[in-house]
Amino acid sequence: MDTRILEEILRDQKEDFQLLMKKNFVSRREENQVDLNSPLAQVVIGVRRSGKSTLCCNILKKSGLSFAYVNFDDERLYGLSGAELNDVLSVLYKVYGDFECLFIDEIQNISEWFLFVNRLLRREMKILITGSNAKLLSGELATHLTGRHNKIELFPFSFHEYCDLFNIDKDSKTTKEIAFRREAFDNYLKTGGFPELLKCRVPKNYIDTLMKNIIETDICQRYRIKYMSTLSKIAWHLMNIAPTVVNYCDLQDIFAVKSLHTVENYAAYCKNAYIFAGLQKYSAKSRQRITNEKFYCIDVAMMNGRENAFSGENLGWRLENIVFIELLRRCKSQMQDVYYYSDRSCEIDFVVCERNKVASLYQVSYDILAEKTKKREISALLQGARKLNCSDLYLITDHEFGDIEENGITIKIRPAFDWVLEYMQNR
Repeated sequence: MDTRILEEILRDQKEDFQLLMKKNFVSRREENQVDLNSPLAQVVIGVRRSGKSTLCCNILKKSGLSFAYVNFDDERLYGLSGAELNDVLSVLYKVYGDFECLFIDEIQNISEWFLFVNRLLRREMKILITGSNAKLLSGELATHLTGRHNKIELFPFSFHEYCDLFNIDKDSKTTKEIAFRREAFDNYLKTGGFPELLKCRVPKNYIDTLMKNIIETDICQRYRIKYMSTLSKIAWHLMNIAPTVVNYCDLQDIFAVKSLHTVENYAAYCKNAYIFAGLQKYSAKSRQRITNEKFYCIDVAMMNGRENAFSGENLGWRLENIVFIELLRRCKSQMQDVYYYSDRSCEIDFVVCERNKVASLYQVSYDILAEKTKKREISALLQGARKLNCSDLYLITDHEFGDIEENGITIKIRPAFDWVLEYMQNR
């Protein structure tokens, strides 16, 4: 590319980013995981439109470092080769002067990007990177960057961040403010946490357009998928029935796919692109963990914010989905793992483990006013506590609050909105 054209593009991007830097964005908890003093490349990955660029903007504003910025999700840079990245660096020095940190947005769009990044790391440049394709920026990171990276996964807004966006009081214990938080959570349960969607005046087609971009760009182009229609149908079907244990043989029959391996790959590609988050079964047997994986949507907006979505009114499914994604946020920063448990006698929605020890158990039920439902959920937790040797038990509901003691074991019943905010306030 002609360097004069490249300079024009990068100056335009600089102007756009300077305008972005003047705005106030919601602080994200993942900002604490980014360490610009580290010799490692800081890699922020996640689903499209989850706020990766604005998170990096917040980090750079707080850092006080001199930096340069390039966004490869720009049609004018389409087709740029890895060999031309040094020209990009040269023009960046011309546009920004000397800088300590380089922020590269959507780097996966450039082939051989890792050679460029490795060279900058050897020169002790601080590198901040974002990308949308998990296969490129997680499975291949260890190979391409030879371990010289810190991976930060970003999800759409949590309820805590949703409250910050809409200036909902998170601390007051007055009747009025508690009622406002309850109302806010009811809305969050339906709309989810995609930042742009929450500010969108016409949200009707947002998720459909987002899904189309993910499937066509992040998946089909990356993996060279021939049958995009089949892939789309499988993704839509899984979103309709999530949360669900994925049965690949059923998917093969429903969509008349010749190869079971193809169906397994399609589901894995959707997970790699952060449409879904996977939850493995708690078991000492590796085969059971792998073959009984449960799929959750990365955000509840994908469950009901689409055309022909039939899961939109199931509040229980949506509440369970929100609790799981919240547990993922917490556990990744605490070096913990999340599973589900199931045997003939009981099922536990979420088992949180620290190394090989069970730390806590979570059961999720939208409404436990019916005595039969309440007994079922408490019985499952008590059986799980005995079998897994765990005494930290939670029953997450939409609005119930209290503690129950059974046989010397306490079960904490918490409304989801309170459970999320209480955790963040105690950190």
